[in-house]
Amino acid sequence: MTKKIFITLAACLLLAGTAAYAQQTVSVAYVNSEELLQVFPEKQQAAEKLLLLSDNYKKELELMQNEYNKKYSDYITYQASLAENIKLRRMQELTELENRMQQFMELAQKDMELQEMELLQPLRKKIGDAIHAVGLEQRFTVIYDLADPGIAFVSPEAVDANPLVKKKLGIKE
Repeated sequence: MTKKIFITLAACLLLAGTAAYAQQTVSVAYVNSEELLQVFPEKQQAAEKLLLLSDNYKKELELMQNEYNKKYSDYITYQASLAENIKLRRMQELTELENRMQQFMELAQKDMELQEMELLQPLRKKIGDAIHAVGLEQRFTVIYDLADPGIAFVSPEAVDANPLVKKKLGIKE
């Protein structure tokens, strides 16, 4: 008898839980974090810092290129009158300069990527925090990020949460 009461009670709880779950509304929204990042006020400051850094690297590379061009021009001009050991040494210098320029370009590229990541990471965190806050405040079940390439479909009924996140971030359009 106790077993029957237990099974009946479990069935009733299961039905009640299913009914309550069916009455819950599922609210889906989407954002585009890359679009939000582009309109973020601090993004322009980060872009200016990166542009300045890039310009500095370009100037340094130009200096190295000018040094290479001068040595190469001198080598071509005087190669007929140079002794064989001097020719070899100058060719080696040119090769070393080429290698230094290549290493410099690789270092500059890595540094630019690192600086971009360091400058944009706090902005991406602010956007993520704002998305989270909007999701909680608006009671969305889920917010999809359209910048994520894994999203293949967004229902026309989905809510665009970008204006809400912009408002939370204090971005005026």
